[in-house]
Amino acid sequence: MTKKKIRSEYLKLRLKLSEEKYSNLNQKLCANFFSEVDLSTVHTLHTFLPIHSKKEPNTWLIIEKLKKDFPVVRISIPKVENNRLVNFYFEGESQLGKNQWGILEPISGEKTPTDKIDLVIVPLLAFDKNSNRVGYGKGFYDRFLKECRMDCKKIGLSFFEPIDELIQVDQYDIPLDVIITPSQGSH
Repeated sequence: MTKKKIRSEYLKLRLKLSEEKYSNLNQKLCANFFSEVDLSTVHTLHTFLPIHSKKEPNTWLIIEKLKKDFPVVRISIPKVENNRLVNFYFEGESQLGKNQWGILEPISGEKTPTDKIDLVIVPLLAFDKNSNRVGYGKGFYDRFLKECRMDCKKIGLSFFEPIDELIQVDQYDIPLDVIITPSQGSH
């Protein structure tokens, strides 16, 4: 199956989730994230902000728990500038505005140096058993992950299990270290 077909199929699967199922899966993802991921050495964690209309995993649940239970971990969020991700420390929802795609992103704040990021939560639509992911196809995260330190942990969140077929990868694709799912914790 082509990446384009995988994107289309898995976006449809997500959009078919009822609000109740979507909420339930998000609760399980969040619980599994905190049970599977060792945050003891993480000083700065980067996460995407979810697009609710695409039923992306609700990273706000992770952000809220980090702020409450791990206040020493600084949270970094992305902004798209000139086809690249520029990262800012998250200071609160008042610093956010919607970009051209209707996605919340920082409109002000302190930039996060990429070399300070210890862990990245990466958006995805699907993944295979080799931890290769299919994103939305714009390459923002593949370019960003190349700039991160070699020891930076790359974690995906998925409502679904890995696809059986191996995803066709090219030289720009960066595999993830761990993928968290609602049913199994990590892959």
